[in-house]
Amino acid sequence: MLSNASKYAVRAIFYLAIHSHETNKIGAKKISKELEMPQAFLAQLLRNLSSHKIVSSVKGPGGGFFLDNGNRKKSIWDVIVSIDGKQKFDECFLGLAKCNEINPCPAHAIVAPFKEKILTDFRDKTIDQLVEEIKKNGTVISLKGLDLNEE
Repeated sequence: MLSNASKYAVRAIFYLAIHSHETNKIGAKKISKELEMPQAFLAQLLRNLSSHKIVSSVKGPGGGFFLDNGNRKKSIWDVIVSIDGKQKFDECFLGLAKCNEINPCPAHAIVAPFKEKILTDFRDKTIDQLVEEIKKNGTVISLKGLDLNEE
């Protein structure tokens, strides 16, 4: 449903929301290392998000990316739209060109309620609200350093 670019951007936003503020700016190199993402691609995504006022940035020594209070009031939907456009959630789960309530694909009735719930949460919850949920629930934005062999 989301492109890799949007997935990277959302994870980077969460990372910045957790670790940055106006006096603690973080470079793309550090974010890419921590989240195990291609640095050049992430830097391009962050510049895009900055141009859409979803991320703040400062150039030069001591510069980097961060989220200010205004950025933190944005939604994940804002991130996705800036990267993929609004049409991403209108796409058919099975990849059919025309899929809707009138001409549904075989998975439409199963997938549509979930897509609507995700879309609602992405639009209605701020980045700050989602970060509070991350902290409360102990969810991760990176698998780096985790022992994935635990059972």
